[in-house]
Amino acid sequence: MRIRRAIARGALRVTRWRLVGDVPKGGGILVGAPHTSQWDWVAMLMIAWANGVRPHVLVADRYFKGVVGWVLRRTGGIPLDRSSPGATVRALLAAAETDDAFQLVIAPEGTRSTGEFWKPGFYRISQQTGLPISLGFVDGPTRSLGMGPTFHPTGDVVADMDLVRAFYADKHGIRPDNRTEPRLREESADTPPDA
Repeated sequence: MRIRRAIARGALRVTRWRLVGDVPKGGGILVGAPHTSQWDWVAMLMIAWANGVRPHVLVADRYFKGVVGWVLRRTGGIPLDRSSPGATVRALLAAAETDDAFQLVIAPEGTRSTGEFWKPGFYRISQQTGLPISLGFVDGPTRSLGMGPTFHPTGDVVADMDLVRAFYADKHGIRPDNRTEPRLREESADTPPDA
């Protein structure tokens, strides 16, 4: 782990990216956002490795071919079949129950292009496992990346997502035009009809 930490800190220094905050010790769901570039995976690894942790990362299964697949697996990548994610999620929930230090990185935007909503998996997995959610970020304009606040979902989706939106309000990703506003489809069910 010391070698990975040294590699990450050296790479950040050479590329002039500033690391902010610390990855919480112990188990948790690490949100990676805004997800606007293929480099976001590398950025989240640098954040984790610089903090001495090795989380699991959900990655679309189409990337797990050849050398790239080998590298993804060696760095904590878990293939996700987007057409049937249930089996993968059930396996992750089982792993979280048996490992107090289980950490999972999820990019809730689910795509590197602009979308309408975030996917709720990070929130649901946190509710099902009791693991806290920690907000990780990449911000190209300030050349900073790192970790922000950690919280446990309260069940009030709108209030929880208001906290998430407040944190990401000034975080733009590597390609700001591809950013998706942090909003879950489930929030509209909590909104009064005349709002």
